[in-house]
Amino acid sequence: MIPSPPRAPVQPTLYDVAREAGVSTATVSRVLHAQERVSPATRKRVLGVIEALGYVPDAAAQSMARQRKEVIGLLAVENRSPETVVEKEGLLFIEEVWRGVETSLNQVEWSLLIASLNPEDPERAFQRMLQVSAKVDGMLITEGIVGSDRLAQLAARTPIVLIAGSLDQPYADVFAADNRAGTTALVSHLIQKHGASRLFAVTGPLGAPDAATRMAALEETIARYPGARLTGTFPGRFGSADGERAVREIVSLPRPHWPDAIVCANDQMAIGAVRELQASGVRVPADIAVVGFDDVHAGVLLSPALTTVRQQMGLLAERACTHLLARIADPALPRQVELQPTELVIRQSCGC
Repeated sequence: MIPSPPRAPVQPTLYDVAREAGVSTATVSRVLHAQERVSPATRKRVLGVIEALGYVPDAAAQSMARQRKEVIGLLAVENRSPETVVEKEGLLFIEEVWRGVETSLNQVEWSLLIASLNPEDPERAFQRMLQVSAKVDGMLITEGIVGSDRLAQLAARTPIVLIAGSLDQPYADVFAADNRAGTTALVSHLIQKHGASRLFAVTGPLGAPDAATRMAALEETIARYPGARLTGTFPGRFGSADGERAVREIVSLPRPHWPDAIVCANDQMAIGAVRELQASGVRVPADIAVVGFDDVHAGVLLSPALTTVRQQMGLLAERACTHLLARIADPALPRQVELQPTELVIRQSCGC
């Protein structure tokens, strides 16, 4: 059973926030709607009062909290790498999640409210989560976005299921791909099948649980093979432009220092890496192999086709949403953590 989060106090009003912060209700409203006509100091004071009081916007919705709204909230990380254009060529993570959630909701004819959040501004993201929580029966949150303390506050108001979140969050159910097993299979293939001994990692964002698990699994797998080593890393943001920048860094080195293979934390970055290598006159995979993770459709169209790890995010999201509906119906359900199996997909970019 999920631990009971602290009980929410009696719901304060917009007027309570204004009084405690010493501002007008209009100022509080401007802060809540992220409008610009508020000084940084005032905005900080108002947000502090909102947090201290546990204020949730939309008091009317709160007064109806015991009634079903028949709406689920999907809170997702906005595109971390806006300069990337290759995502237009295939399904993105959030698109697959959305399709899976819709498949589940269509069975019960509920609606979906989607909000994109900036992981670089967790306080603002949390305030947006509070707003959404007042309008829905439950929330699906991708990649965690906020920490355990914030999740506890949200769980006091509405049931939560994390998609691709950290497995150890105590106040929410978690549905994620088996990133560890997938990465282990991928790296082992490079070393065992192709004799790769010098590997370079293009990592994902620090705050993304998937990226952290994949990087940890990569390091652990390399450590099991004598003679294999990680020659370097490049901090990416899951966009193809990150793969391009990583390759430019690699090819600026003397050729003897080039890696045998580039292991990217997702397919978008791998696609960018392949294109940049080819533009630089480097053969893939003859000179440097490249592999990714996710199995987006654009990877199949690449030449050479991308070796990757397939995760069925649509199915994962569908199962997560179905479980959220069950938890809404029965809040006493035991806490559930589910790992969706992954599959190594071998194509040509690794050398096969």
